[in-house]
Amino acid sequence: MDNSRVLLFGALAFVLLLLWQSWMDQYMPVEVNAGQTSIELSGQEQAQLDAIPSQQAAPVTQDGLPEVTASSEQPVQSEVGGLTNVQQSLGRIIVKTDVLYVEIDRLGGDVKVVDLPDYPISKNEPDLPVRLLTDEPSELFISQTGFLSSNGDAPNHLSKWASDSLEYTLSAGEETLEVPLTWANSEGMRVTKTYLFKRSSHNIEHKMEIVNGSNSVWEGRQYQQLQRKKSDDKNKPSFVYTYLGGVIYNMEDGYEKVDFGDMEDEDLSRDRPAGWSAMIQHYFLAAWVPSAEETNHFYTKTLSDARYVIGSYSQGYEVAPGESKVFKANLVVGPKLQHELEEIAPGLDLSVDYGKLTFLAKPVFWLLEKYHSLIGNWGWAIIFVTLSIKLIFFKLSEASYKSMAKMRVVQPRLKVLKERYGDDKQRLNQEMMAMYKKEKINPLGGCFPILIQIPVFISLYWVLVESVEMRQAPFMLWINDLSAADPYFILPVLMGITMLIQQRLNPTPLDPIQQKMMMALPVVFAVFFAFFPAGLVLYWVVNNSLSITQQWVITRRIEAASKAQ
Repeated sequence: MDNSRVLLFGALAFVLLLLWQSWMDQYMPVEVNAGQTSIELSGQEQAQLDAIPSQQAAPVTQDGLPEVTASSEQPVQSEVGGLTNVQQSLGRIIVKTDVLYVEIDRLGGDVKVVDLPDYPISKNEPDLPVRLLTDEPSELFISQTGFLSSNGDAPNHLSKWASDSLEYTLSAGEETLEVPLTWANSEGMRVTKTYLFKRSSHNIEHKMEIVNGSNSVWEGRQYQQLQRKKSDDKNKPSFVYTYLGGVIYNMEDGYEKVDFGDMEDEDLSRDRPAGWSAMIQHYFLAAWVPSAEETNHFYTKTLSDARYVIGSYSQGYEVAPGESKVFKANLVVGPKLQHELEEIAPGLDLSVDYGKLTFLAKPVFWLLEKYHSLIGNWGWAIIFVTLSIKLIFFKLSEASYKSMAKMRVVQPRLKVLKERYGDDKQRLNQEMMAMYKKEKINPLGGCFPILIQIPVFISLYWVLVESVEMRQAPFMLWINDLSAADPYFILPVLMGITMLIQQRLNPTPLDPIQQKMMMALPVVFAVFFAFFPAGLVLYWVVNNSLSITQQWVITRRIEAASKAQ
């Protein structure tokens, strides 16, 4: 068996799968069935629903209805294309830290804009940061919080909040920054919503304290949710599939993707202890981590105009007159930095989506980080990781290349057999197996070592694609961004050349059609990889070069031994 064909066809199938996934993700959006969100309501239920318009994604109960009562504060609605204008505002509170620029709207007291100053949109626009959260209608992605109350007034994401200042800045020497907002009604209910920012952190601690100054018991629960549209992920490289959608996690169910299609098909409704919910995309995420000390209800909802909601609400609480209750949660908005996410909540680091091979990808990333800490360059770290993997599998590769070298030695004799028994397939196979037995050649001997290595190489692929550390990381010479395609196509051309050299070292297929296909593969791969991130192509070039060196040495030795006989 020609082992090179197994590897090349396997790699081609993998690339074609990635291209297919990318094409489906970009050009085959699922249509939203507006009828899925319609609900028959009674008069009393409709009055409750009117307090928070359904277009504003109020959290829902098991029955699919908002668990709220009519509010004395009805925000003015303006209609745009038949939809509530999510951009209406009572004025923004600007918050600046060393790693975040945040806009909190006093209408709802919610985070509507988040910029990441340390992450420019592109190398050509270093002063223009990635805007992860935005209330722009075409790219809507916002955070919302509030209370659900069954027997009293309580603020939600449409209520009016007051603030002592419209601008907060984390000054030099300060480690934390508090941004308080207040809400009160005429019955004596008072709520203080506080956002706590920390230096060098993308984790925003969120606290809502409700003080019951009324004459009756207040009953309710806190909710937190993310609402976004299915807009294009601008950070996603061409021809590379990455996940965009919702995720939930808890100790019982583990890490679970809930993509937009799932949300359209069915509303998620699940009670779980601890856990978190998030919207993730390539390199970045926004996640709500509710209190781990209580059971939370996790939910999703599909709204009109292709908007999607994922979130959770707490268990119900009672607050007696004269008493207070504090509700806590964490809002994580930023890059998917594994070490930072690990410290915030269990499983949050899994949002760095390595897929089924996470158990292999994590050690690979650990090794990549170690080399980077020593060298200070991610490109050289990729090269040394590739070298390390080749060393680990050196013996397996040696067995594979020995098998291919022996097949190469007997190739002329195989051609003679094909010419002699070409019309008798059964006799041809018998003679070939007899030759393999005589020369002590296992035609499958080179396949298994390659197959064993494939999961490791695939996991390295996902590490290079998913790790935000690779984003805009320079290497050397003309490669100033390992996450972008090679601007001069030098690496893809080199990869095609290395594949061609490998073919020359391998046994030539006996079938003329297969020969032509094999000759075309280096060109096909070079074209494909011209659009892939430079870091991936660098890995393939280095891996192929090391394989060529090892295979050339082994082939020369076996051919020399054969001639000596």
